[in-house]
This record gives sequence, structure tokens and C-alpha cells, in this order.
Amino acid sequence: MPYTTNDIRRVEEKWQKYWAVNKTFQARELPGKEKYYVLEMFPYPSGKIHMGHVRNYTICDVIARYKSQRGFNVLHPMGYDAFGQPAENAAIKRNTSPAEWTYKCIADMRAGLRQMGFSYDWDRELATCDESYYKWNQWLFIQMYEKGLAYKKGSAVNWCPSCATTLANEEVINGACWRCKSEVVQKDLEQWYLKITQYSESLLADLQKLPNWPARVIAMQENWIGKSYGADIFFKVKGREDTITVFTTRPDTIFGATYVTLAPEHPLALKLSRGTGQEAAVKVFIEKAANTSKSLRMSGDQRKDGVFTGAWAINPVNGREVPVWIGDYVLMGYGTGAIMAVPTHDQRDFEFAREHGLPMVVVIEDAARPGVAPEQMTKAHEDGGVLVNSQQFNGQPNEEAKKNIALWMENNGLGRVAVHWRLRDWLISRQRYWGAPIPMIYCGSCGIVPVPVAQLPVKLPPDAPITGEGGSPLAKVQAFVEVKCPKCGQAARRETDTMATFFDSSWYFLRYCDPHNDQVIFDPAKAAYWMPVDQYVGGIEHAILHLLYSRFFTKFIRDLGLTAVDEPFDRLLTQGMVLKDGEVMSKSRGNVVDPDEVIAKFGADTLRLFILFAAPPEDQLEWNPAGLEGNWRFINRVWNAVETRYVRMPSQTNAAGQALPGAVMDAEDKKLELERNAAIKKVTESMEGGFKFNTAISAVMVLMNAIDKYHAVPGDAGMRAVCLNRAIETVVLLLAPFIPHVAEELWEMMGKVQPGTANPSIAFEPWPVFDEKALVTDTVKIAAQVNGKVRGEFEVPRDADEALLRPLVLADEGVLRHVAGKEIKKFIVIKNKLVSIVV
Repeated sequence: MPYTTNDIRRVEEKWQKYWAVNKTFQARELPGKEKYYVLEMFPYPSGKIHMGHVRNYTICDVIARYKSQRGFNVLHPMGYDAFGQPAENAAIKRNTSPAEWTYKCIADMRAGLRQMGFSYDWDRELATCDESYYKWNQWLFIQMYEKGLAYKKGSAVNWCPSCATTLANEEVINGACWRCKSEVVQKDLEQWYLKITQYSESLLADLQKLPNWPARVIAMQENWIGKSYGADIFFKVKGREDTITVFTTRPDTIFGATYVTLAPEHPLALKLSRGTGQEAAVKVFIEKAANTSKSLRMSGDQRKDGVFTGAWAINPVNGREVPVWIGDYVLMGYGTGAIMAVPTHDQRDFEFAREHGLPMVVVIEDAARPGVAPEQMTKAHEDGGVLVNSQQFNGQPNEEAKKNIALWMENNGLGRVAVHWRLRDWLISRQRYWGAPIPMIYCGSCGIVPVPVAQLPVKLPPDAPITGEGGSPLAKVQAFVEVKCPKCGQAARRETDTMATFFDSSWYFLRYCDPHNDQVIFDPAKAAYWMPVDQYVGGIEHAILHLLYSRFFTKFIRDLGLTAVDEPFDRLLTQGMVLKDGEVMSKSRGNVVDPDEVIAKFGADTLRLFILFAAPPEDQLEWNPAGLEGNWRFINRVWNAVETRYVRMPSQTNAAGQALPGAVMDAEDKKLELERNAAIKKVTESMEGGFKFNTAISAVMVLMNAIDKYHAVPGDAGMRAVCLNRAIETVVLLLAPFIPHVAEELWEMMGKVQPGTANPSIAFEPWPVFDEKALVTDTVKIAAQVNGKVRGEFEVPRDADEALLRPLVLADEGVLRHVAGKEIKKFIVIKNKLVSIVV
């Protein structure tokens, strides 16, 4: 009988209930047993799961189930990244509280995850908005504050007017808020920062410890951390006491510096314009730049704008007077906030110079255009060459001159060899309600004072007015704000900013090791057993932010003595997007496919199989309803094979066993046994070699084809039944990680599992082992060549020698036609592959 819609409902509900009641996937520390910690990036609970969730979490679930069958002690937890601005927006729209909305969404998401049959240890479930979780956020913040890693400073920050909150640089994409896509502006605020830059060196160096991460993610991290070697060069301002220090990675081009450009935020920007007649223009320009996001200013498509300060500086290497400009493409966040401009050898400087009529000097000769004049150039020459117009360094290759000029300047007090980093300290203050309160108190006498640890958590007041207007809602709750100073007992006030949600997600993987501990952040012994995460799965969009912050937190927590690992995630897999009609599924495009509708018709296992078979996990997946039909039919074939062809025998060996004593296999038996072992080998290699799920499933399909062609009489208890049973068992075992509901049901139908036994679920049945001997056939196919051209193919006994092959090959008409009447000079046998005849 076919596997029907009624079977889907019955089977999936049956086994989901069984797993829940029996806590089948509950993880425990088992000293002496090798662990495997598999984790997907936990979701923001926005409601029902979507196809992106389905793909991400199905990938992880297959890995977890496969590793369980391989004998590992698996930890596979789930939780929710539950704080954030969207919950506040939803609360305003629906006239409810962020907490009520969030916990409803969590319930909806939990139901969807259970419906997919994911093998989570639900006892470890957590949500970052739970007081029991964010209490430890606050504890971590206090530890950072006491060690000088958390500090407050005033600065111009990225501000989203729509979300009414600050954004880290990484959260501004093409000048817009990553969340709501509104244009971002600059605003001066007192904010809390984490000194991630203290870990710059180890964050960069330890990337070498991650050989199992995608190369492009490593490159993105390296670029963001941005270690640059070069020189700080001192430009004295003409007629003033001021000196402008510029950082450059190209000291080889210093003799071509024809102007200096300051960032609009540079402390000298306005000062240098005073008394020059340019002050008014400079003020206007600085104000304009303040209302433009940093990412937009850095955009390659953006026109490079600037203003002359009216001041001049002295190029220290040749005494040339150069104008000091302010440019919107220069940022205070990198280097010193001032650059020396060499327009002939830097494209941005070239564009700026052409825009504003500034001079140019060639100092590195382009070998393809020797002697070219600046006015003949259509773009900057940014490649290498030999130095010209550079005094005593003329003729030197520019790479050699970089070091020589930097050392010469340092020895003569004109500059110094320097290293700069692109990475900046992490802004974590947010002016919103739905986040972890920052546990600090402001006292008129004692200054900034941490909340005593014994008083944690600092709880969110449930009655805060959430209107969507600027400023933190917490500041409007008098009972929250007014507090006694923990040191002196005088009236004080609480911090009303909350933490960026990336703080919450930067250590959750450690909390999973001990999620319900209310005495300490986690038991170091439990973390020592489970960490690091062996396999982490998530989107490439988190390659910089989340992964970098998680690495930083892990190193800080290590330095607290709570873990010994340097890196949180050993292996990283970045899954591709789910597309429909060539575009990413989204509600705004109207191309969303609801998982519930697919499950109702085909079942969760069919959806899982389609998601895994349609494309490698790293690639984009194009939605194809026909693919669902095909996978549904395949599951039916497996179901029918068990129901109609499997023979239950008390003496039957399982798929990992040997043939019955004294039994002899004929040629057809051996062929099926070869296909069975080939499938085990291919699936195992596909899983171990980078989780190539599509090729693994394909190998099982090949085995099913062999089973369908295999002739066994129904009810036969002999060798035919043994071989057929073993092949069917192997199919079910190999598919168990992919289609767990059906696999559990079929395993039970075959009498292979009894509740209450050592293996109460197929999830813990040993993975099949292939026999290399079974992959060796008695005969092989070889080709016969005459003077290098194939003239025939033959099936011959394995390891046949020339004595057997010569008369066989030479008697073949196709070969004989090309050797008849000719002298055979050579008859070469390449065993089991080829016969080569030379005439």
C-alpha cells in the first residue's frame, strides 16, 4: 500500500510525541564518550518558521542525527534571539507589550520546529529575553567594566531616526539601517562601548586556527579587523604650532603627496580654518558631513566632496607646501583621521584632485607608460614600479622603498613605522526598551557605579510607555530610574540605555552547556566537556558581526578562567538562500511558500528530503514543486519495499552483520551486496566530506533501484531474503537522518526496535559499515586499443593475464579487422583496465 496523507499525519504525530515523552534527544555529559556539539544560529522569533529556517535547521538536524548514529554523544539545542526593535514596533502596531508579542511568536516557532521533527534537546531551550538569561548578560558587562573593557564616551554615532536608536558601523548598509532600511544620520551621544580592539591581534591571528571555516568568511573577518602596516608621517602646519599626523600604508609615495585631507570630525578641521576666510564654508561642510552616514561617505559610487581649510602644511620629505583640505571620504575611525593625498597613485585621491583642481606628481613609474605626465593620466597608477621624483630613493622598486623610506623618516624624526587597525571598539548602547538593561548607576558623588551582582538582574519594568518616539522608554519610568547609590546610599539614577542584541547572541552557545544554572553563568566543567561547538550553521550575512563578536566574547570568557577554548566554533557551514522564481523568498515579493501547507500535503520528511536533495547546502536553492513530488514518490518506494518485500526472520542479521553461516551468494546476490556496500561507502564519504547531502541521497536512490531489480520470491527465508532484507535495512538506516519519522516507523515495522530497549530509536542504531571486499567484483570491463584507438570492450575475469586475454581479444572482429595481415609489435596488458596493441 502507498504511504498516504493519513499515514503522514499518523506517523509524524506518533514519533514527535514519542521523542517528546521519552526525551529521546536529551543530552548529558558522558565522560569517556566523544561528544559532538552541533548548533544552528538561533532565530529571531518573528512568528511561524519560514523556508529559510526549514533549510538551515534541517541541515543541522541531519548532521546531529548522523553523528548520533556514528556513536557520538550529541548536543543539539535550540533557543531564541528574542530581544530587539521589531518586537517594539509590533507591540505599538498591535497595542500589546513586546514581551507578550515575543512569547507568542516563540510558541508559534516552537510548534513549527517540533512539526519538522528536529532532534533538539528541548530541556535546554532558552530565550535571551528571559530574566534568567539576561541576568548573565549584565554580569558579563560588569566583568568587562571592572577590567576596563566596557567604557562610556561621547562621540558622533550612527543614528536611525526611524528606529530611534544607535547603530554600530556594521549595522549600516549602503547608508541605511540594516533593520528598517531608513537613511542613517550622525548624532553626538554619550554611549557605552566594549573595547574589542584590545583583542585585535588574537582575533586576527587565531583565524589561522579555523581551517574548517569557509575561505571567504575568513577573508571577510581579516578585512574587517584590518591590520595595516605603514608609517605615521608628521606634517607641520605652516605658521602654526599644530602638526597633522597622517597614517599611510604607502610611504613609498610620500614624495608625491600634494595635499593633506582631514576627516570632517578631525579636531583640527575647524580650528585650522579660523582666520583664513574659510571658516564659514568649513562649518557648513562639517555639518553636512555629520548628517551623512559613514558607509555612504565611503561608497565608491559617491562623489568625493570637500572644502579647503585655508591652511597649508609642509611635506616633511621635500619641504613642499601643500594645502589642507577636508574630505567626506576620510573617516576618523581609521588611522589618524588624516591622509596624505597622492592623486597619481590612489584612485580616490585622483578623483578628488580632478574634481577640485589639485596638483599631481608621478613618483612611481608605470612600466607600461614610462614618462607619462599627470595630465595624461585617466586613472591612478596603483600598481608597483620603480620610484621617480623621489630624491635619493629614485630607481628603487616601490615595495623595497616602503620599508626604506619609513625607516629613514623615523631616523630623521619625520615620521615613525606604525601599525593601524580598521577594527573599532564596539558601540552597544541602544535607546530602546526591549533589550537587556545596562546595569550601571550614576551617582553625583561616586560617579558611575555598577549594580551589585547580588541585585542582578536589573529587570525591565513592564509599564514602560512604548510609543516609538525618540529616546529610551526606560527614562520615562520614574520607579526604574530613581535608585540609591550602592556605594554611598545617596539618590542616584539608573542607566536607561539597553544592550545591542548582538551582545545577547555572542555567548549563548556557552549557556546551552548549562542553561538553567542560577548560581553561575555556567558550570566550567560542563563547558569543558561540550565546547567548542563542533559544527555551526548559519547565513553568510553573519560572517562579520555575529561571528566576530562571538569570538571576542569567547576570548574574554576564557580570560575569566571559565573556559579553555580560544575559538567558539570549530567548523562553519554557511547555507545558501531559498529562492522562488529566481528571487529570495520574502513577504514583500509575494513569493513565500508556507511550510505548513507543504507539510499538510506531503509531510515533513518529504520537505526535508527535497530541501536536502535539491542543492548542496552552501548553494542557493530554487523552489521546485515537482521536486517535492519526486521525493514523495521515492519515500513511497521505500515504504512499499518494507511493507511488501521485507521478510521478518528471527535469525535475520541486521545491515551491519554478516551472511548466515554456510550460506552461499549467487551472482545476483553478490551484485546487490556490492550495490549495498557501495551505497554505504558513498553516503558515508558524502557526509564526512563536507555534508554533501544531495550526493548521499542520490546514492541511496541507486541502491533502491538495485533493490527494485532484485528477484526474491515473497516469503522466501533463504539467501535471497537475507540479501534483500539487509539491503532494505541499509536503505532505512542511511535515510534515518534525512527522513526520521518514516525511518522510525519502518524500523519498527521491521521489528528492529522495541521501546525500553538499549536503542529505543533508530537515531541511535549504529551506522552501517561497508565491506571493501564486497566492492570487488569477479569480473571487470576492459578496453582494447589498436595504435591508441579503442576497437573493443570485454568483460573478463579479474586479474586476467596476457595468456588469457591475447586469444580472447585477437578473436574479436572489431580488433581483428585492424590487426589482420600486420605485425603485432607490442601487446601490453594494464591489468583490469586496458589492452594496448601496437601494429
